[in-house]
Amino acid sequence: MNTLFGIDVNPRRFYTFMESNKLPWAKLWPRLWGMIPAPLTNERLLLTLDDSINPKTGRKIFGCAHFFDHTAKANQCKYPWAQNVVLIGLLKRLKGRWACLPLAHRFYLPKKAIASKSESMNIPGKTPSFHKKVQQAAEMIIHVAYHFAGVPVTLVCDSWFGNDGLFKPLRKHLGASLPPTRRTKGKVAPNIN
Repeated sequence: MNTLFGIDVNPRRFYTFMESNKLPWAKLWPRLWGMIPAPLTNERLLLTLDDSINPKTGRKIFGCAHFFDHTAKANQCKYPWAQNVVLIGLLKRLKGRWACLPLAHRFYLPKKAIASKSESMNIPGKTPSFHKKVQQAAEMIIHVAYHFAGVPVTLVCDSWFGNDGLFKPLRKHLGASLPPTRRTKGKVAPNIN
């Protein structure tokens, strides 16, 4: 990525911008969703949900804490200093391959780090609050579903997210007609109508 809003930037500056906690993401995401030319696949919105750990080295980087990395190899740290990001994306076939277009993300801020008033949890002018990853995911999915009102949504997520902690709020806001969950190789693929 070399251009950001028409300005040439290097990759480091681009990612610093994207990781900022000062951007009004709640206002930016819906504008971007409206710019997607053909978001549907077989008359459905295919969403994916996952969380990821982004290891960092600086002490003042927003959202950083020591997170357990269940994918760490034998020679890697099991609790790296990192950001934990919950992300939903649009699954779409592009040029014969599946691609994931990010639709929204939230930084997961651990309760212990907020309580200890860690410097990396500071949000200028705001008091950080704790939200479970499942709560963050449900809020993002609900916002996307409301934006694409009337369109059936299929959600693909791993079994950790695929439980009633996620589906109860979705049923409450998006309708009680949520069909049964379908499990495939540890993945959960409910159809949200």
